[in-house]
Amino acid sequence: MKRTGSFPRLISLVESKSFTCSVISVILVAAVLVGMETSKSIMGRHGSLIHFLDSVVLYIFAAEALLKILSHWPRPANYFKDGWNVFDFSIVLICFMPFDAEYVAVLRLARVLRVLRLLSIVPRLQILVVALLRSIPSMFYVTVLLFILFYIYAVLGVMLFGENDPKHYATLGDSMLSLFRVVTLEDWTDIMYINMYGADKYGYEVAEMARYPDIKPQGLLITSVIFHVSFVLFGTMIMLNLFIGVIMTGMQEAQEETAKMNSADKDSGSKFGDYSALVEEMSNLEDQVRSMKNKLADTSAGERGK
Repeated sequence: MKRTGSFPRLISLVESKSFTCSVISVILVAAVLVGMETSKSIMGRHGSLIHFLDSVVLYIFAAEALLKILSHWPRPANYFKDGWNVFDFSIVLICFMPFDAEYVAVLRLARVLRVLRLLSIVPRLQILVVALLRSIPSMFYVTVLLFILFYIYAVLGVMLFGENDPKHYATLGDSMLSLFRVVTLEDWTDIMYINMYGADKYGYEVAEMARYPDIKPQGLLITSVIFHVSFVLFGTMIMLNLFIGVIMTGMQEAQEETAKMNSADKDSGSKFGDYSALVEEMSNLEDQVRSMKNKLADTSAGERGK
């Protein structure tokens, strides 16, 4: 909805596309400067210039926040009703804090976080963030279900393959970490082949065999295939796709909400336009009535003169 305030020109400025594009350009410059600070050679040659430009970027961000606060005058507190504005203001405020040498890492982190300001500037990115936040409750339950699946298969992995493959299934923790490798499809077939053919025939070298004195090589062809393939099917093909489905649902809800807000703004704008047209028409009618009264008065005065 179009805002009104004591400074209409300032409101038009901060809501204009050129202002937004300028802020995006400054954010990109800040991102480049943060990346350059990671290079010791660049900082050794151009450190003073980079620090100067970093200060300029910070003051530009501060000026932007000040302009947006003034655009809400006479109610500047309305600026902080928007969560994105609070996020931007917090980053600027942290960067202005006088940190000691032991807290310099916090200042560097704040400089890196300035890149995240793109999320508050680009509407499409805002929709993605809102969709992720909306998906967190559903993702929690999917995560619980995935953890149960991991736990069951991890216990089975230790029982079935712990003696043959102690590198991957010696303990419950090793088993869960190996299953995470399997679910991400990172060379998961190597783990399956080790337990299909036995550690002495595939995957383990002589030095590794000596590292595990309690190892008992044993090939479990059918068991290993069923175990690992079924886990890939359940863990990767089904569970991870549930995450994608939850996020897509959240994104659709966020887009629908944004569309409703835009349509509501258009409706309010059209109503305001109809009201303005009605007021203008009534003003024209009043002028016509006033003109007719003047003509009648002139006519009556002329007849009296005769």
